[in-house]
Amino acid sequence: MVGDMMRKNNFKLLLWRYCLLLIGLFFNACGVAVVTKAALGTSPLAAIPYSLSLVIDHLSLGEWTIIFSIGLIICQLLLELPVIKWSEILIETILSFVFGDLIDWAMSWLQQLVLRDYWQSLLLLVIGCLIISWGAYFEVIADTAMLPGDAFVRAVSRRFAVEYGKLRVVSDIAMSLIGAAICLVFLHNLSGVREGTLFSALLVGNLIKLTLNKARPLTSWLLGKTN
Repeated sequence: MVGDMMRKNNFKLLLWRYCLLLIGLFFNACGVAVVTKAALGTSPLAAIPYSLSLVIDHLSLGEWTIIFSIGLIICQLLLELPVIKWSEILIETILSFVFGDLIDWAMSWLQQLVLRDYWQSLLLLVIGCLIISWGAYFEVIADTAMLPGDAFVRAVSRRFAVEYGKLRVVSDIAMSLIGAAICLVFLHNLSGVREGTLFSALLVGNLIKLTLNKARPLTSWLLGKTN
């Protein structure tokens, strides 16, 4: 009887945490779409898919995000093959498709939005960064699965014994540079990676820390719902 109750409570907690993860994915996708719509570049994590979507535009940003995510999952497999958890790979693959579709959905909603002044683009960029930070907040407190971009960095961190935080910064810089290189080679401009990419890289991390710190009462309430 007690064992059944514990299993039921554990299932409810896990289900609720995955609901929080999906909320985080929704916010994250909307944030990426808003930052991209600001037309000042995009977030570092989306720099490569966005640049590719500008070069080969018959595939959407969301579709390129899915392709890029699958590529990162393959790299993760190569790094962790002896100790890989296949359940994590399956979940990451599902999340890749969900995240990509959510980005395209959010982009379609913003399609009619027209920005005429630079300050409007800056304002939209800040709003997008705020939304991304809240998405990251929900993903962190969910403490379940990770998007392939984060999981790949974690795999490299484990494989080469490098601190995750430092490696994440290197990863953001590398993805931004690769995105910039793609635009320079094929488009001869930096339309995919601009000042907004740098601004997003500097702002989002600090906003996530601030949100996690200031939203502790909300975190306690959300994680206490299944107790």
